[in-house]
Amino acid sequence: MHKFVCFGEVLFDVFPDEKKIGGAPLNVACRLQQLENEVALISAVGDDKNGQDILSYLKKEGVQTEEISILENQKTGEVEVSLNTKGNASYTIPHPSAWDKIPITSTSKIKVAQANAFVFGSLSTRDDVSKETLYKLLEYASYPVFDVNLRAPFYTKDILIHLMNKAKFIKFNDEELYEIAGFLDSPYHNLEQNILFISHKTSTKHICVTKGEHGGVLLFNEKLYYNSGYKIKVKDTVGAGDSFLATLLSFLLQHKNPQKAIDFACAVGAMVAANSGANPKILSNQIESFVNSKLKY
Repeated sequence: MHKFVCFGEVLFDVFPDEKKIGGAPLNVACRLQQLENEVALISAVGDDKNGQDILSYLKKEGVQTEEISILENQKTGEVEVSLNTKGNASYTIPHPSAWDKIPITSTSKIKVAQANAFVFGSLSTRDDVSKETLYKLLEYASYPVFDVNLRAPFYTKDILIHLMNKAKFIKFNDEELYEIAGFLDSPYHNLEQNILFISHKTSTKHICVTKGEHGGVLLFNEKLYYNSGYKIKVKDTVGAGDSFLATLLSFLLQHKNPQKAIDFACAVGAMVAANSGANPKILSNQIESFVNSKLKY
């Protein structure tokens, strides 16, 4: 069993007809926990019903909540989610929310220092309070995992470059990869060339790029691994990339074959997209059956 700490936003995704608990770090944490890892979340909620509901949900999922602060003067985050005809999501993210004001604690430093991996995203840097907490915690991380999560206007070139230079693993989607490669003045237009360019620029040996329905690419110790995706009927894409990342990290830290890791990660991402909501229950034997029905090892 490996220890993971996830840092950043916990909130409610508000859809036109319902609201569901979410936030990329929370989604990653829940999937890691389902994959039988030990997981803690560092975040903040308001002293309100939404905050109580999130804490209750995480405890039920088995995720450690001791490092989620309850702030009396902030509201628990809510995000308006719009889905297009293909099930792809866009977001409206009010500022500030409780997760913008995550405090640093002595116990959170210990949690990060003891973890096998520390997962964080760029959205948590939009407010100086959470940004400074993240920067301090990164000093204690042995394996920082940067989940790039570009949500305009909540990022800057300088912050992204700083976080990439701190990371030992970076996850992009394909649009994010090209945008950030442009920030770094990449001369390339090809996906693989830009992955290798960013790896060289940031001294990061582990990079993955998701390509939606077309699967993903993994750079792991100077070798590229591919999965071209799985045909499914999409209900919504919310959380699919988060479950992809959680599965990939879980497998790689178990020293599984990187090809198997990306195959299973793409499978879980597809299975999440075939369900509604970010955190559907998916059992290990269901993942195994899904992959075995599609691939031959």
